[in-house]
Amino acid sequence: MLKRMVTAPDPGRLRLRSSARAVLGIGLAVVLSGLATHSTPAAVAGGLAALLALFTVTDAEVRDQALTTSLLPVAGFPVLALATALHDHPLARDCAFLAVVCAGVYARRWGPRGHALGVFAFMAFFMTQFLHTVPDRLPELYAAVSLSLATAAAVRFGAWCYERRLPATAVPVLRGGRGLARATTRQAVQATAAGAFALGVGQLLSADRWYWAVGTVWWVFVNTASRGETLVRGFRRVLGTVAGIAVGLLVAVPLHGGTALTAALVAVCVFGIFYTAAVSYSWMVFFVTVMAGLLYGLLGVLNPQLLVLRLTETGTGALGAALAVVLVLPVTLHATTDAWIQRALRCVHTCTAEATARLAGSPDADPGPRVAELEALLGRVRLSLAPLVHPLNPLRARKARARQVLGLLDLCAREVRGLATVAADPDASHDARLRAACRRVESAVLALAQQAPGGAEPLAAPAHTPHHHPGAEAALAHVHALERALAELAAPLRTSPRAPLVTA
Repeated sequence: MLKRMVTAPDPGRLRLRSSARAVLGIGLAVVLSGLATHSTPAAVAGGLAALLALFTVTDAEVRDQALTTSLLPVAGFPVLALATALHDHPLARDCAFLAVVCAGVYARRWGPRGHALGVFAFMAFFMTQFLHTVPDRLPELYAAVSLSLATAAAVRFGAWCYERRLPATAVPVLRGGRGLARATTRQAVQATAAGAFALGVGQLLSADRWYWAVGTVWWVFVNTASRGETLVRGFRRVLGTVAGIAVGLLVAVPLHGGTALTAALVAVCVFGIFYTAAVSYSWMVFFVTVMAGLLYGLLGVLNPQLLVLRLTETGTGALGAALAVVLVLPVTLHATTDAWIQRALRCVHTCTAEATARLAGSPDADPGPRVAELEALLGRVRLSLAPLVHPLNPLRARKARARQVLGLLDLCAREVRGLATVAADPDASHDARLRAACRRVESAVLALAQQAPGGAEPLAAPAHTPHHHPGAEAALAHVHALERALAELAAPLRTSPRAPLVTA
């Protein structure tokens, strides 16, 4: 797992830049919040607000990211006020917390903006429990969060806005359906049920730290769409928490809240959270757990018993999430993975259509953005298939099938990237064989996506004719490899998921 984190590809060093920018933005936010309020809890709240602003806002366009960031207080401040007002009214507080969970998950139906606002609203309620905020402290909390959001925005959209030089990539979202047929609606019901379980059991374990269990439920449900994904994420969260607590016992407890060294280690944890989030959920949770222990040290309440309690509450939340996705409106893994795979295939079709138009001389056709969209969709396919390829999955046939699908889709993406590169060369557009091959690929993708009978067979290449560009042969190689990959996808996609996989 460590090797995967260190050696994972980082095109354009985006993860590295995002992590370094987060350390800068959050560090400045904490310093300014502390200077403005002279309060450690307010500085902690400011740092968490800046972290959320930099981590959860994922709109495709920079201007949309800025708008979402500006709307975070609209979602968070009323929840902060509600949570502090209900501080001494446990029953009303618990009901309100569950309502925030339900609304926050349901808001994901509106895409990245709804997701970010829902996360911020939930964490505003969570933050008041974490800091034991009472109404008298609300003004300083507002001031710290406002100042931190402004600081994070200044760093992200002013001092270090590397996204302006990158093509916009939409975050994939599964849509469709009404009522309980809509994925976000079902998840909202599941998360609320899991939150109620976690809240009840968590309060039996601790009257003061019960919110850890509810927090686990919330983050287990983030970026999951099926019961398999949720179960795997719950397992990984517990694994990351165990490792983080072990390090916390060795590092955070002996520090006794020493400010300078604690601040340096928190900065390392922030970097780790952002750098590992895209490649390893367990490592991200590890850094979150270590950071939480360090923050509790700053607040003067850290001890080994507290870390053990955190593990117990985390296990409670993961168990609640597991029970909810299995018993309450379950969403099958097969239905979810099939939906993402079909979207990826349609994107392959769009990429080849754009390349065909570009090769035909259309000045407006550009496969580049579609290739970026395909990469994002394949990331979502990998996440969806993660439960099937997990080492603990005992279903060997389904595991082999999932691995074959992932391998073939990765091959499709690689060939599409190569095709897009050649299509960008205006001199290559004069080769008629390329345009014909692209149209054959379009037909193969449509047949596969529509589940047409008979399977998608590789089409024979046309007889050799003189070409007009040195890159034409390489482009044709990309196209023919894409055809073969699409033909091979027919077997794992059209047979029963439980049937033994027959390979050539």
